[in-house]
Amino acid sequence: MKKYILGLVMLVVASIYMVSCGPPTDKKSGGSALSNSAAQAAFVAPGEYDEFYAFISGGFSGQLAVYGLPSGRLFRVIPVFSQDPEKGYGYNEETKPLLNTSHGFVPWGDSHHPDISQTNGVVDGRWVFINENNTPRIARISLKTFETEEIIEIPNSAGNHSSSFVTENSEYVVAGTRFSVPIPQRDMPIKDYKGNFKGSLSFISIDPEHGNMDLSFQIRMPGFDYDLAHPGRGKSHGWFFFTTYNSEEAHSLLEANASQNDKDFIAAVNWQKAEEYIKAGKFKTEKTKYAHNTWDDNTHMATSTMKTEVRVLDGSLPGLVYFLPTPKSPHGCDVTPDGEYIIGNGKLAAELTAHSFTKMLKAIEDKAYDGEAYGIPILKYEAVHAGSVIKPGLGPLHTEFDGKGNAYTTFFISSEVVKWKIGTWEVIDRQPVYYSVGHLMIPGGNSRKPWGKYLVAMNKITKDRYLSTGPEVCQSAQLFDITGEKMKLILDFPTIGEPHYAAGCPKDLLHDKTTKLFDLKKNTHPYVCKTEADAKVVRKGKEVHIYMTMIRSHFAPDNIEGVKVGDKVFFHVTNLEQDYDVPHGISMIGANTSELLIMPGRTETFVWEPKEVGVWPFYCTDFCSALHQEMQGYVRVSPRGSNVPISFTLDDDAPGAE
Repeated sequence: MKKYILGLVMLVVASIYMVSCGPPTDKKSGGSALSNSAAQAAFVAPGEYDEFYAFISGGFSGQLAVYGLPSGRLFRVIPVFSQDPEKGYGYNEETKPLLNTSHGFVPWGDSHHPDISQTNGVVDGRWVFINENNTPRIARISLKTFETEEIIEIPNSAGNHSSSFVTENSEYVVAGTRFSVPIPQRDMPIKDYKGNFKGSLSFISIDPEHGNMDLSFQIRMPGFDYDLAHPGRGKSHGWFFFTTYNSEEAHSLLEANASQNDKDFIAAVNWQKAEEYIKAGKFKTEKTKYAHNTWDDNTHMATSTMKTEVRVLDGSLPGLVYFLPTPKSPHGCDVTPDGEYIIGNGKLAAELTAHSFTKMLKAIEDKAYDGEAYGIPILKYEAVHAGSVIKPGLGPLHTEFDGKGNAYTTFFISSEVVKWKIGTWEVIDRQPVYYSVGHLMIPGGNSRKPWGKYLVAMNKITKDRYLSTGPEVCQSAQLFDITGEKMKLILDFPTIGEPHYAAGCPKDLLHDKTTKLFDLKKNTHPYVCKTEADAKVVRKGKEVHIYMTMIRSHFAPDNIEGVKVGDKVFFHVTNLEQDYDVPHGISMIGANTSELLIMPGRTETFVWEPKEVGVWPFYCTDFCSALHQEMQGYVRVSPRGSNVPISFTLDDDAPGAE
């Protein structure tokens, strides 16, 4: 134990040293290490398009950001697990249900690992899936609209970290619990953790046409921590691989107590065998509670449904799960494009470990076991081990592939990306990053077909790298050209939140397929106004419903009277535009949801509860035309007992009563 703690101290000192060294400079200019030629390689001229889209997680922001590569330009922040005032997400009545959970309305999440849907092992550009870590959830984002369409909560889980990763034909997206917990949850002494806390690996099916998710089944696992995952592909299709740490089942001071064993495990899960067991009825149906939230692009509304049961398979069922011993506290779990090698990145190991899928199958056939854990066979290390990259760096985390026989691994402590050769395990190149890199991404780098042109390194620390913005410094990404034998740094740029992972694909997969506007004729929102003639104001007791339209450059109705203090006023607002990129906004003084941003052809709703007598203005918040400033209106609010009738104006007509 003392030797281990001393080792930890040395690693921390090394990390501090690396972070405090400062970036290299060009001695002639005294400036950055980036040369002019490198900057030119990342330059995208005005009016030209980037070659790739990069979807980079926002971490504690709860969102997903879209960047262009190679420019590093931020195009859009897609709201997913957190409210977003720019777009009204989680504020308007239509999207609030997307943030519903079994714990109630959760308006701020922790987004980690995006993954793009695949067909035949190749990224296909239909959907992005991303996990929420704290309140276990997975979201599906449409890459036609770049909007969140579905969020499913994961029951029997805590810390949804080994998620969200997609099988090579998008059969499933998976979620593995980071923290094992009592299942079902109950009052239990924490000291009784070992043997009583359990983990869950969840397999969520994906509808091949529409992408709709459904929690198909869970596999109940020993009480380890399940860290990251990747699917088999090619020859290993039908399997999924999850890294574990804390095979000691410690419950306190994990930085020391969960690092005693020389090896932890990669759990190899045969999900096709799981399907056989489900079909044969070899599962238990457990009562639980989780929210399943879906968006309807015709009604422009989300609904939340509470589910109450889940099918569960025991991980010890024959042929379902095998443990591959892997040094030491492995984090990343990555599979080569051909599906042959499973790479385990042991955070505390002095080497990278590669297991062979072919050897794994042979070891299973030969029953080359080294004992078992809770009924799950542990395969002999020598029987599955294919090779190791020796002394590659300090603190290995994640590996991706370029499709040319090379792998690239991040090293958190030594702050570098290392390139090595698959099969010979020799180091080819190493490049420093600034600083403490976590994940990396090569577009398609976790699929059968990587586009091995660029590599994005996502760094945790940027001390001395950018202008100071207070006590918290922004995170950053660095872009490398990987077309040659040596990696070449061509750009670094700040990022939002704390990126944990990214997914990327070529522009050509998405650019010509994105939605330009929403067809007003297909809008079936219950409060839609398809023409200005449909606009009206209706009182229902203490509720007032305003059916409103917006078009360059006026609202209809624009002057409303008869609203009273204490009323609950619903603004149902339809953007009548049928032109690309002509959104309108609306803001009402005193409304808790102070603003909406409505796309062409869409209908959205916000609620206003006036508390004071007066005449209160509303206006367009998105600059839409030369007469944008004239796009405004008023609501007259009278005392509670007033007899002022509902009335409103449309265009130049006299007030009409309703």
